[in-house]
Amino acid sequence: MSKINNFILCFLLCNSTLLSQNNFYDIDTIREIKIYFYESDWDNKLDSLYLLGENDRILADIIIDGNSYDSVGVRYKGFSSVSINRVKNPFNIKLDYTIADQDHQGIDKLKLSNVYQDPSFVREVLTYEIAANYLPSVKANYTNIFINDTLWGLYTNVQAVNKDFLNDYFGNKYNSFFKCNPENLDVSPGGENSNLSNSHGLDSLDYLPYYDIKSDYGWGDLLGLIDTLNNHLESIENVLNVDRTLWMHALNYAIVNFDSYIGYAQNYYIYKNSTNQFNPILWDLNMSFGGFRLTDASSIFFNGFSIPQAQNMDPLIHHSQFSVSPRPLLRNLLLSERNRKMYIAHIRTIVQEHFINQNYFTRAQYLQNLISNSVQNDTNKFYTFNDFTNNLTQTVSLPTVDCPGITHLIDARSIFLSSFLGYSGEPTISNISYSPQNFSLGDDIYVNANVIDAEQVILKYRFGDNLIFSELEMFDDGNHNDGIASDGLYGAKISNCSNALDYYIYADNDSAGVFSPNRAAYEYYSIHNQILAGDLVINELMSNNNSIVSDNSGKFDDWIELFNPNSTAVSTKGLFLTDTIGILHKWELPNFSIPPLGYLIIWADEDGSQGDMHSNFKLSNLGEQLTLTNNDSLVIDSITYQTQLSDISFGRSPNGSGQFMMLTPTFNYNNDFPNSINDINDKLVFFPNPFSDILYVKDNDEIEVRSILGKLVYLASNVNRIQTSDWDAGIYFLHLRNKKITYKIIKL
Repeated sequence: MSKINNFILCFLLCNSTLLSQNNFYDIDTIREIKIYFYESDWDNKLDSLYLLGENDRILADIIIDGNSYDSVGVRYKGFSSVSINRVKNPFNIKLDYTIADQDHQGIDKLKLSNVYQDPSFVREVLTYEIAANYLPSVKANYTNIFINDTLWGLYTNVQAVNKDFLNDYFGNKYNSFFKCNPENLDVSPGGENSNLSNSHGLDSLDYLPYYDIKSDYGWGDLLGLIDTLNNHLESIENVLNVDRTLWMHALNYAIVNFDSYIGYAQNYYIYKNSTNQFNPILWDLNMSFGGFRLTDASSIFFNGFSIPQAQNMDPLIHHSQFSVSPRPLLRNLLLSERNRKMYIAHIRTIVQEHFINQNYFTRAQYLQNLISNSVQNDTNKFYTFNDFTNNLTQTVSLPTVDCPGITHLIDARSIFLSSFLGYSGEPTISNISYSPQNFSLGDDIYVNANVIDAEQVILKYRFGDNLIFSELEMFDDGNHNDGIASDGLYGAKISNCSNALDYYIYADNDSAGVFSPNRAAYEYYSIHNQILAGDLVINELMSNNNSIVSDNSGKFDDWIELFNPNSTAVSTKGLFLTDTIGILHKWELPNFSIPPLGYLIIWADEDGSQGDMHSNFKLSNLGEQLTLTNNDSLVIDSITYQTQLSDISFGRSPNGSGQFMMLTPTFNYNNDFPNSINDINDKLVFFPNPFSDILYVKDNDEIEVRSILGKLVYLASNVNRIQTSDWDAGIYFLHLRNKKITYKIIKL
């Protein structure tokens, strides 16, 4: 089969898989899952594992919508929703438990909730749907579960917050990642749980009971976040996506979801993305809309709250009242008046887009109509069918708590929040524009907007997804391309602009704040202009990487290095790489900003599951043509290379502009040999290579060096100079333990 036909087949299959993943959680579809346990006493074994607190699984076969899978691993899921005295318990099913890489349409883990504490059956699915408008959120729908061909009941089918989820929303999956759920929930007043306080001291071991690490490393990052949040709040934007955190709090308070950080400080994840900021991720929303009414946090409601109190819950209670249990992720962030106004602006957006217009009620009715027959057929459900229909509008009494009617709660809450201080009186923003319309790389760009009744107007902008939004004040003084002073037209200048720009506007006054667009910063305005040939170059490649440098998965894959030769940041938005003549748009690069004289590594390994910087093609070791184009098919750079030697790269010399030649690899660094240690870019790990008596290191990771035979010759951390005079000449491997990256180095 030709290379082109191979690509077309791969393209169709890959896109079919992605589409299937999305369709599997399609909210309009009820799935069918049949479980066949290998052992007749499967329920007793699952009960025993749960009581022992173990995460072991038992084996079963499974059929998902007619597709069969062997030897999957099954255990119970959750905490309060599980009981050995219940028939209908939630399930966690791992498809690749014994068979490597076994998955259903790209999904290897199923999270099936038993709809405990929700007579309406819609709380979890509806809340995830609302949350997805404002921050990265899992998808959820419904499935009928059969066990050994007996209908077990209707479950919610919730996407797992795992590395696949991280890859989808953050473009990578190898950074610090924590599930914030305590091993043993402390329900007493003052209970710490996963509240990000620094009460446990400086030793990461003391935080183990409260945070479940899901990445290979990251305790140092977590302690850094905790220290900054509690002791250095002025630097919090460097380590935390504050806006996304305010959105999480706004959703929890608007929908009265107290089985979360704002209640017992649990049921959320945090992930450190490419901007080096931790991002919160909502989880376990089955008792939203007031289904969970216990809280150990505020001085007023640490013993819980009633339904009328839920309707009128103050979203600033941790700013205005005493916190019985530390809540720094709320209390410390709300010390800022601007943060408080932004937070209330987010609440306003949720109320206006879902509550006042009754959209939430329309969606809840739709979901109930969709699942009505399945609920009737569910003989193991915890409530009657009348409870199911009534709980949409009326309170249903449960054994432990009264579950409020969703409309009874939210309609009253809408009235309360709409009259809350800071909800009204916000400025108005309109007629947003930029100039010049046709701009070139490095031009100054003016952003303008008409703003009424504002005391301060802020422009937030960035040149790529890997950057934090920067901030500029907008002025109405006649000096910022804003017309006449005090005419209501505001302007700000972005100097030395990249070819791609994302931005949004925030304005406030004494009363309130407002964003444009309203869902910022999850949504924003974008402009993009084409770069020209030579604005970005293919600088180096390696098609026969056997031992030089590994990617985050530990594999020695092909790689391509791009170099930005400009004094302006260049974005890869709208650019494509291909190794196939006739298919110029084979692989689209993500929106990544490369700084002036900076580098970008792309792993050519056909493995997009590892992240955005992994292309859908490999480099041929026998030689081929590699081409970089824009979306208008203009060739930005193109090279042709011949058969490559093992562990030798093919790169430009002089760096960025010279002819291609065989080189000692300079991964993510200048191809020209640096003159001194001061010439080393911060991203370079070691210098020089080859080396003789001294090896300089520019990484504070734990460093391990082994000989070619695997013998450990050096182990240390936080070093920048290694004395190597007593090492034998030859090949060594320098390994960064935490980052799991290995480099080949040569001792002369």
